[in-house]
Amino acid sequence: MDRYQSFAELQAAEREGIDYKIVEKRRGRSRVAIIAPHGGQIETATSTLARMIASDRFNLYLFEGTRASENYPRLHITSHRFDEPRCMELVLRCDTVIAVHGCKGPGVSVLLGGLDRELKELISQRLKKKGIRCRLNGHGFPGTSSRNICNRGRCRQGVQLELTQRARRGPSAGDVVTAVHEALRLADRH
Repeated sequence: MDRYQSFAELQAAEREGIDYKIVEKRRGRSRVAIIAPHGGQIETATSTLARMIASDRFNLYLFEGTRASENYPRLHITSHRFDEPRCMELVLRCDTVIAVHGCKGPGVSVLLGGLDRELKELISQRLKKKGIRCRLNGHGFPGTSSRNICNRGRCRQGVQLELTQRARRGPSAGDVVTAVHEALRLADRH
């Protein structure tokens, strides 16, 4: 259970610039937002991976835990309650939202959630071509709530990527980035 049920509750108790920071980069006419709502030390390496995916092409949003310890228990707000205003403003003006998360698990694995079935399938196909195990269904992170931050964009459907530690770091991270870029290109998302 999260300590805070909304960003307003978190903001009243934690200090921006000390306990957390927010990074936002808007990329001209891009209609895609790459977000890491549990970045920094909350779910390690998700910010780095989100930056790599966004590169200089897509909008980027990071909510990063910067505490010396207890980042996850103090700063994690589950995705269907994540309502930080700058993030909300960004996703509401984008057609496609891809949220980068971390999960536990062995090896290199990606669990795909969200309501954008077409883009999930394309990402899954590209990941499998790179030898990365992934699952579209039957896991604990379906991301199907309409309130999930990945599904709050203009099209009301997005993708949630839950990546094991090894999928977020090292050579596999580059393969994930390439797979997402290829899928976005195939889906003609800009």
